[in-house]
Amino acid sequence: MDPGGMSIDLNCDLGEGEPFRRTEALLRRVTSCNIACGVHAGSMESMERGVDLALRHQVRVGAHPGAPGGFGRGDVTWSATEFSSHVVRQVTTLMEVAQKRGAALHHVKLHGALYHRTEQDPVFTTTYLKTMAASFPGTTLFAATGGRVAAAAPQFGVTIWEEAFLDRGYRPDGTLIPRGDPGAMIACPRDLRRRLDELLLYGAIVLPEGAMLRARTFCLHGDHPASIRNAGLAAQRLAGRLD
Repeated sequence: MDPGGMSIDLNCDLGEGEPFRRTEALLRRVTSCNIACGVHAGSMESMERGVDLALRHQVRVGAHPGAPGGFGRGDVTWSATEFSSHVVRQVTTLMEVAQKRGAALHHVKLHGALYHRTEQDPVFTTTYLKTMAASFPGTTLFAATGGRVAAAAPQFGVTIWEEAFLDRGYRPDGTLIPRGDPGAMIACPRDLRRRLDELLLYGAIVLPEGAMLRARTFCLHGDHPASIRNAGLAAQRLAGRLD
């Protein structure tokens, strides 16, 4: 990748209980959004509002299915078959909301525990990719850069945009620092500026021991207390590179 000519997609998770003002402010600054589908968070009203605002600001619409309990970050109790049916139901709900408003579903990004389970459990990896290929052909998946889902996707004809997180801390091996541990969230504007500058310079997030984490799309969390500030800073720093 040529860092000087790279195009950057900036995505955020929405419909997770954030105030309307925050939803709209974020959609003025990002290029893709992941809208909660009513299980870990969200409602029909927040889905409709999110799609309407995404259309207004010409932002790509994505579904953000999750599991119930613990804001979708607890243990996944579903079997692989149950996981498949629940995800299809959630994505279909968001897709139908989008279609009624004249929007296309661009991508699917799993939330929280489901995102991590498909990276850690090969049965869930295969189930997820088979389900998406069969039920939503042509839909892009946002998945962890360098992860199991991204590696297996070509076998199923599934398009992947590999993802990294601008507002999360990473270990030297490229895995996320668990939430609740020191350094899990990038809270200081200075640290976010440094990360954005490294992204512009190297085309990657620089890990603690110098390894490079490259991705096609970069996430900011909508439920982060400083999400509007962070999105504004990212949009300003990445101006001219966002697509």
